Amino acid sequence: MKFLDQAKVFVKSGKGGNGCVAFRREKYIEYGGPNGGDGGRGGDVIFYTDPNLNTLIDFRYRQHFKAPVGQDGQGKDRAGKGGEDLRIAVPIGTEILAEDRETVLVDLTEADQEIALLEGGNGGWGNTRFKSSTNQAPRNANPGHLGEERWLWLRLKLIADVGLVGLPNAGKSTFLSIVTSARPKIASYPFTTLHPNLGVAYLDGREMVLADIPGLIEGAHTGSGLGTRFLGHIERCRALLHLIDGTADDVVSSYRTVCAELAAYGAGLDDKPELIALNKCDALNDDDIAEKKAALKSEGVEHVFELSGISGHGRTELLRALFETVPAKRSTTQQDSEALEEEVVPWSP
Repeated sequence: MKFLDQAKVFVKSGKGGNGCVAFRREKYIEYGGPNGGDGGRGGDVIFYTDPNLNTLIDFRYRQHFKAPVGQDGQGKDRAGKGGEDLRIAVPIGTEILAEDRETVLVDLTEADQEIALLEGGNGGWGNTRFKSSTNQAPRNANPGHLGEERWLWLRLKLIADVGLVGLPNAGKSTFLSIVTSARPKIASYPFTTLHPNLGVAYLDGREMVLADIPGLIEGAHTGSGLGTRFLGHIERCRALLHLIDGTADDVVSSYRTVCAELAAYGAGLDDKPELIALNKCDALNDDDIAEKKAALKSEGVEHVFELSGISGHGRTELLRALFETVPAKRSTTQQDSEALEEEVVPWSP
């Protein structure tokens, strides 16, 4: 399945049905009077979240969505049938933006969440509504109201507990494949990851969702490499795991580059709890590891984890630290005590 995180769609709610002009005509009833019914209401456009979806790929093949119109009123005071609502399924974590791509209209972050974004037009009144003591045979009715229409942008931001960041070829995809069942593309050349990947890690009866995004390079915030488009997928993460290639000549420069890009992007990414791991330690000797860890600590990094995605060295220790970091972050961001208690309950294995 292809991954698509942005899509532009045109949506239109249904037009209301027209009112009817009719008169009662029955034998032995000389003055039957008006009996035209009202038109039916047009259908609404409703967006709802579907937990089974994880991409916006469906909107690549269909961009126009129009809700059914309401039926016209009929004689004998029969109102027209209302148009059915048009329900559009989107993945959890989808933002619906206006055409300017900046104004967020709604953010769908929960399962089974739905919102009627465009309301259908009201049906027109039939001539029965206009009968009065001075106008006993009205011959006019109202047309149905037009529905709403607009262009919208859909933007998907994955919901994960921990986001993996680092330069290209830092070992993010390898780490994700080792600790989860995800199978991202892995190769020895840069930018093998072209779209975000999700995986679920399990440890000590708990689970945690990890998000791997394409690597960052210097100047990514200006569009270099793959730019910062995919950084939006870790905006919702509670913590970040910064992987640094231990075989690089200057690990401090690698660390600074990613930190600078996170700060340039904004959205609070540089304020999130961050764990630093020196990856590919299986290719280094003890002296090299000690030297590079000391260099990172000189930059203000309090603790540097040793990690090898291939051999599994340091994997369990790092996962335990991540599990400790994520609940701690939850406890500081939740204001409702009941919601807090629900968040920190360990998941069942």
